[in-house]
Amino acid sequence: MKQPNGRLGILVGGGPAPGINGVISAATIEAVNDGLEVVGIYDGFRWLMRGDTTHVIEPLTIDSVSRIHFKGGSILRTARDNPTGNEELARVTIESLLQLGIRYLITIGGDDTAFVAAEICRLAEGKIRIAHVPKTIDNDIPLPGNMPTFGFQTARHLGTELVLNLMEDSRTTNRWYFVVAMGRKAGHLALGIGKAAGATFIVIGEEFPQQRLALDDVCRVLEGGIYKRRARGHDYGVAVIAEGVGEKIDPEELRKIPGVQIEVDPHGHIRLAEVPLAMILKRRVSERLKKRGDKITVVDNTLGYELRCADPIPFDCEYVRDLGYGAVHYLLHHNGRRAVKHGALVCLERGRLVPIPFDELRDPETGRTRVRLVDIHTESYEVARKYMIRLKREDLENPETLESLAKAANMAPEAFCAEYGQTVGLTGSQHQSAG
Repeated sequence: MKQPNGRLGILVGGGPAPGINGVISAATIEAVNDGLEVVGIYDGFRWLMRGDTTHVIEPLTIDSVSRIHFKGGSILRTARDNPTGNEELARVTIESLLQLGIRYLITIGGDDTAFVAAEICRLAEGKIRIAHVPKTIDNDIPLPGNMPTFGFQTARHLGTELVLNLMEDSRTTNRWYFVVAMGRKAGHLALGIGKAAGATFIVIGEEFPQQRLALDDVCRVLEGGIYKRRARGHDYGVAVIAEGVGEKIDPEELRKIPGVQIEVDPHGHIRLAEVPLAMILKRRVSERLKKRGDKITVVDNTLGYELRCADPIPFDCEYVRDLGYGAVHYLLHHNGRRAVKHGALVCLERGRLVPIPFDELRDPETGRTRVRLVDIHTESYEVARKYMIRLKREDLENPETLESLAKAANMAPEAFCAEYGQTVGLTGSQHQSAG
């Protein structure tokens, strides 16, 4: 057996996503076949940044990874620890990697892990080459050709099945479901699940141009859809809401809600998992309607954790094998422009390996990894809106429709316009003319 001609490390950062094990498997197999020894690093950067090099599997072998590609979760676990908080932590991280003899590193993670990989690559000054494999069920990393991040398709697939079940329960029991789907900044998962399932309507953060929302702003959108549905003879439905809507609501308003604590993670983000958005919206909408003598049954539900470690569907199983192979191929054989000599995000475009320099991923204003948001000006989003039962401007401008909506809400037409006109872009004077 020939001696290995270098060591390659693999670690996983951020939240889980279906397909992680497939990247680990494919990268290990290709690296070993290329003469490298592979070191599996547990818990992302957590131990490396503390100078601890004992939390590793060395070596990872072909036999140990050959049958893990169709399993969810991560054999290396994952963590959100951030070694770029100060230069000392970053320096210790690099020293730990070098102590392990790692010349090549594959990081698997989302936008935060991509940022950390870029910083470590810069500070290592060529001593370690890094390939970052983009992973997130949020689908919010700007990949070329609008390629999804791995794990998204599996999460959408499973989420759609769950929402379809809730839709049938909603019809059977004559109640509403408010379903919040993961997606910190971008509403891709909520939109994908809701659109595929044919949910009653979907609410995502991108549709609100303002930086900050009042909680009642979101409630009015939900209530408008509820009343329109009622005006059509149904008192049940499923609203799918993107988690990122919660990040737009003023944190000070959230802090005033009993039982809600605002915490931040190591990357400075609000821990949205600690903000029970579905429950908050359920309570507020129920309270608002009760004041009008109205009552509906709402059940809150959050989709996220049950999606992240699911076994990947065939799309992601195939996709991550390409990415794992591509990461090793880039590290060992890519001789392109200098900008990607030592580190890059690795992705596929039309079946071909595309290394994207870390600098091209950064937002010049924030210095952080750019986020891919839902483009609400596309035909794809237009289709989603066309098939939702949501309040529209023309509903309030049509006297007969307005009368029907106001009756469903037990309000006068003028009062209905005054309360819900802003959700469809009507001004105060337009409220009066519409009413």
